[in-house]
Amino acid sequence: MSSTGYFTHPDCRKHDMGEGHPECPDRLDAIEDRLIASGVGDVLKRFEAPEAAVADIELAHTRMHVASMRGLHDQLVEDIQAGGPIHSYIDADTAINEHTWKASLRAAGAALAATDAVMAGELENAFCAVRPPGHHAGHNQASGFCFFNNVAIAAKYALERHGLKRVAIADFDVHHGNGTENIVAGDKRIAMVSFFQHPFYPEGGAKSDAPNLLNLPVPAYTRGAEIREIIAAQWLPFLDAHRPEMIFISAGFDAHRDDDLGQLGLTEHDYTWITLALKDIAKRHAKGRIVSCLEGGYNLHALARSVEAHLRVLADV
Repeated sequence: MSSTGYFTHPDCRKHDMGEGHPECPDRLDAIEDRLIASGVGDVLKRFEAPEAAVADIELAHTRMHVASMRGLHDQLVEDIQAGGPIHSYIDADTAINEHTWKASLRAAGAALAATDAVMAGELENAFCAVRPPGHHAGHNQASGFCFFNNVAIAAKYALERHGLKRVAIADFDVHHGNGTENIVAGDKRIAMVSFFQHPFYPEGGAKSDAPNLLNLPVPAYTRGAEIREIIAAQWLPFLDAHRPEMIFISAGFDAHRDDDLGQLGLTEHDYTWITLALKDIAKRHAKGRIVSCLEGGYNLHALARSVEAHLRVLADV
């Protein structure tokens, strides 16, 4: 049985972008309930996520971006105390509340603590049940429900703080991880593979030409069997050629056929297959080292079942 860590924190539940928003605190509750009911939670090693140090966040983001996020938080707290609105909007879909700053530090901190534990050999792999998600947050921009890019921060951290020479990022969200691409494009140490619905939010994913990126845009209504074929034919050889010493996963589950925010046709069985494929790469090149971070997934039942499937593979249960 693998030693699998589960990193989360109550602060991640306090970030809330308003009633009816799909990226809601209930997502973490649904995952937790499913892990308890299925018994999978019993085999995981649980950790409370620390707050990330600003210096580590700045491995992936500009100092200006981090300062801007802190400034937005501080201004919002002042406005709330003066009787103003409880949210501040970055774009039409992305807002902060008074808890977003702390939640963002915990989300990034979970990825960093997981990286430390896996690198130390205390865990073989880990999953970070965190929010806000991260893969739309670019070098100098928050967008798409995301403020800091948890996976990109962790990947840079593994290279800069732990001295690894090559890492990989696998992104299987229905939306293109444009923020991650913005941060890692051209960095030969990081191989990034992804598939995503196209055309769809955000624009631009099909146009990437950096040699360290392998983007596989697929049309709406693509089913899981077709996704598996292109992963086997393109992702896996690309990753094998890179020989990553650690794999980071942007684990979005909104490509599930039951998720209304996208129109792809994956099921839990597909997430099992993808996780097995990535785990095989990690065993060959990276001593099994994987850190996976929650991204999308908005149908609560499909999300919970898919995370369970993902964790069953990571933990060998």
